[in-house]
Order: sequence, then structure tokens, then C-alpha cells
Amino acid sequence: MGFPVDRYTSNTHLRENPAWDVEDSSWKAEKVVAMLAVADCQPSSICDVGCGAGGVLADLRPVFPNTELFGYDIARDAAPFWSQHKSANIHFEVGDFFQLNQRRYDVLLLLDVIEHLPDPFAFLGRLRHYADFFVFHMPIDLSAMNVLRERPLLKARRKVGHIHYFTKGLALALLGECGYKILDWCYTEAAFTTPKYNWKTRLASLPRRVAYWVNKDWGVRFLGGETLMVLAEDKG
Repeated sequence: MGFPVDRYTSNTHLRENPAWDVEDSSWKAEKVVAMLAVADCQPSSICDVGCGAGGVLADLRPVFPNTELFGYDIARDAAPFWSQHKSANIHFEVGDFFQLNQRRYDVLLLLDVIEHLPDPFAFLGRLRHYADFFVFHMPIDLSAMNVLRERPLLKARRKVGHIHYFTKGLALALLGECGYKILDWCYTEAAFTTPKYNWKTRLASLPRRVAYWVNKDWGVRFLGGETLMVLAEDKG
């Protein structure tokens, strides 16, 4: 398939990320639930495209006990993680969503996927016909400090395969250009609330809190440290 998809169909991504970011699953699931509440959505089906280890879907099961849950990922290395979620009754598939999927969903999740896609315009353009509501989660990698330092961007490229970088405005513009109507969006407070809140993020927390208090958008564009959660639907 070629770069960057090979990192997921080979063992490159697993080698760099042996836990497949399972520690973030509960945190992401909470954000998804909060975003769906905005739309007063009680879905009968949810599909996570690029589901990875499947932890988000497993953490959604107690909240949506009667909802059909589906997960797709192109990485075979993600599949061994799925066995721990057997009791959650989730339908997992390894492979290309567009080749394997044969149905439409109430809600489709795309969490930390867009930044990895070789052609996000083509992918998002096709995807918008497969659900009533969409929940996107995207890292806001593009900040003044990250551009000046460059190393954080290169690290994200090497370690987790980010090949596209966004500000809030660029992320929302991309979705709009691909045919999505933005219903709601929010910053996730990732710099202060994720399980990966380590000594480096603690060190940066004070200037970030001050900058965010003065003006959240400006603070994020200058210092970074945020991710974006978006609720959308097909413009039709």
C-alpha cells in the first residue's frame, strides 16, 4: 500500500505503541457520550472506523447497553486486543471499511484518524453517506510553539503517524469542505485531563492555563496542548 498505510498493516505502529493507546479509551468514550448528549442522540447503532484496540467501544457499552456496536481497523495487530472485549458484544472487522461494510449507522466515530489519512478529502467525502451523526476527535498539533520547535511535529509523525496537522479552524474547514455540517464542537481540555498527563504537560500547564484564560483560541494556537471533538452530520 505504501507509506503511511504500511505502518498499520505491518508491525511498525505496534512496535512504537505497544499498548495501542488503550489508556485513553475511557477518556475518549466520556467525550463521545457528552457530545452525543448535545444532539439528544440515543443511537441503535454505533460504528468506530479506525477503532484500534476497541477500548472506546467497550467503554461505551455500559452507557448504550442495547446499541449495536461495530469496529473496523486496517491493522491486524489491533485484533488481538479485541478478545478482552468479548463480553461487550462488539462486532469487530479487520480491513477496509468501504470494502467490508454493508450498512448505514446512527452514529459513526472517527477518533484520531483523519491526521493519519493519505487523502482525507476523498475518505471523508465517501464516509459522510454512512451515518446520521458523526463524532470526530482530532489533535490540534499545529501551534506556534510546535512550529518553532518542530520536534513535537516530527515526533508525532514518527511515533504515531500524524501526516496532517491542524488548528481548530483548519480542522473545521476540512470537515465543511468535505460535506459535513458542524452541529457542535469543543476543546477537550486534553492538556489537563488525559491519562497521559505527565511531568512535561504538568510543567506546561501553568502558562497554558493563563494563556487559555486570556483567550482560549489564541492560547491554543500559540502553546498547543489541545484536541478537538466535533459533532457533525451530512450536509445532504
